[in-house]
Amino acid sequence: MTDVVTAWTDDEGAAHARALFAEMFPDHRPDGVWSAPGRVNLIGEHTDYNGGLALPIALPHRTYVALRRRDDGAIRLISGRESGAWETSLDQIDPGAVSGWGAYPAGVAWALEQLGHAVGGFDAAVASCVPYGSGLSSSAALECAFAVAFAAAPGWTGPDAATDQGRVQLVTACIRAENEIAGANTGGMDQAASLRSQEGHALLLDCRDGSIRHIPFDLAAAGLELLVIDTKAEHSHVDGQYAQRRATCEAAAQTLEVATLREISPDRLDGALAALQTDEARKRVRHVVTEIGRVKQFVELLDSGRVREVGPLMDASHASLAEDYEVSCAELDVAVTAARAAGALGARMTGGGFGGSAIALIEAGTSTQVSAAVKLAFTEAGFGAPAFLTAIASRPAH
Repeated sequence: MTDVVTAWTDDEGAAHARALFAEMFPDHRPDGVWSAPGRVNLIGEHTDYNGGLALPIALPHRTYVALRRRDDGAIRLISGRESGAWETSLDQIDPGAVSGWGAYPAGVAWALEQLGHAVGGFDAAVASCVPYGSGLSSSAALECAFAVAFAAAPGWTGPDAATDQGRVQLVTACIRAENEIAGANTGGMDQAASLRSQEGHALLLDCRDGSIRHIPFDLAAAGLELLVIDTKAEHSHVDGQYAQRRATCEAAAQTLEVATLREISPDRLDGALAALQTDEARKRVRHVVTEIGRVKQFVELLDSGRVREVGPLMDASHASLAEDYEVSCAELDVAVTAARAAGALGARMTGGGFGGSAIALIEAGTSTQVSAAVKLAFTEAGFGAPAFLTAIASRPAH
């Protein structure tokens, strides 16, 4: 299969990061290399900031950070994907004060400092095989790799990355970095997946109370694979569309006098929709409530060993995201339709939408045929060539 995005081994990723560090900072050596994965969400989209349920897995594709701490507050960053260095100082970081890719890692340092955990300055080099702008949480992978790097400091008195409780606090810091410093008003599912997942398992995340359950997710044992289709239709969480939908949901919750839309059970949905004033609000709320229900059904099937039956839930999720939440796009719709026609048991967009990636649950060994069908459909639609990767439930940041 061509156009395959392969994951680096840890040795390969560390070597890339160390080489970049040596190029940028030839007079110093990094204290170590840390990494964090991107994620793909199986189901449960746009539910995290509504107090709902999500079911992501960590990808084998990771972001690697070679980092050296400094005695002053200076921050100097280099990335294999960006030209030039990104520089600032810790005392210059505030909401609205910095921009660019470096705002994500610098924002994590700021957030930890705000929580009373001294980070200080640092030099760092970043290398990543998580596709950019693909809806696979390259930003969360970047934040979480830095979070575990900071937590490895000698004498560190902040959150302990060796415990789930400590990682919950690191998740909070990463969310603040993305929301307040990078300016992307996302929920917390991406960071939780990158920091709290478990190899071989999907992460059932309850976004109302932060609790998790690890659900065994071994597709190979069922003769299946999860194919990720990167449409190359680049998306962004800072262009206002994502924030607009979040604001609509929060306003609807206020109208319905509930803390979050999670409180609207399926049997109350019709009454809730009747109480809303606009079609837009009704559509957004309908997606959230039904999507939370689909997550519950998906998990029930996994728990009972019936993973081959989840396809219709994936299909229904995509339809809801396209029609009610209006976050799909032509490329995602073509990818999903072509994958189903080529034999996928189910397919849906994944991530925030407006571009990015789709996922298809396929029979093991059929990725070449399915990807060829998707590529042909893209060519016929006049789109650029997509890329593909295989999603295997992998380990969290370390």
